[in-house]
Amino acid sequence: MSELWNYEHICYDEGFEIVCGIDEAGRGPLAGPVCAAAVVLPRDLEIEGLNDSKKLSDKRRRVLFDEITAQAVTYGIAFAIEQEIDEINILQATFLAMRRALAQLSIQPSIALIDGNRETDFGLPVRTIVKGDSLSANIAAASILAKVTRDDFMLEQAKLYPEYGFDIHKGYGTKAHYEALRKYGPCPIHRRTFLKKFYAE
Repeated sequence: MSELWNYEHICYDEGFEIVCGIDEAGRGPLAGPVCAAAVVLPRDLEIEGLNDSKKLSDKRRRVLFDEITAQAVTYGIAFAIEQEIDEINILQATFLAMRRALAQLSIQPSIALIDGNRETDFGLPVRTIVKGDSLSANIAAASILAKVTRDDFMLEQAKLYPEYGFDIHKGYGTKAHYEALRKYGPCPIHRRTFLKKFYAE
């Protein structure tokens, strides 16, 4: 059994039969939504190369995305958009996206494992795991689903707003992105609350 299943087995041993992993992508960018995924994998499923999405190449993530979605017991993927981020802050918007992803699951998990150290009321038991996307199979799977889905969304936005280079940096605050903001100003998918300091300079 892979070490990635250690946290899940602690839950199984405590009587939680259906363990869900939840993770997000896109908390830090200046533009675009935050995306969350919730995944329930079959117990002890081995997917070669499964790991934190940030440690994988785009090509590898996409192969794993297809494997995860084909083999998962159930999964959900959801967004909180930039207007929601500006209205309720990025942490609460992340929780909102996570709740939306959970609501898409076809079965109710017994417990959710969440990457990070912040939790909220999801209507079921929750355990947070710092660096959980490298330590839990279900969280690692969720991280890949969220990352690939958000990247694909930003690639589509790059066609609408080609001057910003969203296809390259996916909305993160790169030098080229800041230069585009200076030249063109923000577009509709920019997070206004993330740009306050930039425009105050």
